[in-house]
Amino acid sequence: MFSTLSKWLSFVRFSHTVFALPFALAAMLVAARENRGWPGWKTFGLILTAMVCARTCAMSFNRIADRQFDALNPRTAARHLPAGQVSLAQAWILCSVCAAGLVASSYFLNALCFYLSPLALVAVCFYSLTKRFTDYTHFFLGIALALAPVGAWLAVKGGGVSPLEWVQMLVLSLAVVLWLVGFDIIYALQDYEFDRANGLRSLVVAWGPKNALAAAFLAHLAMCGLLLAFGVLCRFRIAYLIGWGLILGCLVMEHWIARRRSLDWINVAFFRLNAVVSMVFLGVTAAEVVFPWFRMR
Repeated sequence: MFSTLSKWLSFVRFSHTVFALPFALAAMLVAARENRGWPGWKTFGLILTAMVCARTCAMSFNRIADRQFDALNPRTAARHLPAGQVSLAQAWILCSVCAAGLVASSYFLNALCFYLSPLALVAVCFYSLTKRFTDYTHFFLGIALALAPVGAWLAVKGGGVSPLEWVQMLVLSLAVVLWLVGFDIIYALQDYEFDRANGLRSLVVAWGPKNALAAAFLAHLAMCGLLLAFGVLCRFRIAYLIGWGLILGCLVMEHWIARRRSLDWINVAFFRLNAVVSMVFLGVTAAEVVFPWFRMR
């Protein structure tokens, strides 16, 4: 039982849910700040369910779409589909069940989320096809991830989003897009030679590793500016500024590792530091919303 569960969690890299989920929960907190960030157990549970279903559906589709390339790449040949640990039919069943789970969760949240759920499914799955026809594949993944805070915000407020909240939502979403663009470029360094040899596209292939790393750094620089703007728009102060400084430090460390260390260190830069970024953002947002005495008056 445990080994089967572990296999499926590994198949969709469930641990990487830590990237999108904290931003979604932070958006939920801000959207429900009139109630100290708590939208109620029903909404909270449905947001979690929708997030897990959307991410699992997208990851399953990614594994299905990339299975032939994964089989050829020495770094990914041991993945479940090319290694035969998971059948193609099983992968499609998981993808379909999770897609249905997202739609069902959205239905019980509110009408707006329900109507937008098919578009969200298209967006989160479409990324997996983009390496075949565009160098800007990282932006499509960023947009898919940025739907997490938008979805959580709309789950809380439905159609009753104020103009200020739309601006806050847009700024946070753009920050998530640029954050993803930056670290996905770094992650793509591992497959530079393979992608170039097999006709797969990315900014690393198009511009070369050095120029792509410069673009990633600029993306993260702009992301930090947007996060600061988000804090100003939300009237966050002490806790948020401390967290913002920690996030900046993590991103600087990430780029130092990417430039100075071997490719074996990429997973350290990709997973651990970016997990810290998202968790710190959630933590300081919660501090500002749930404990307003953190703020200077």
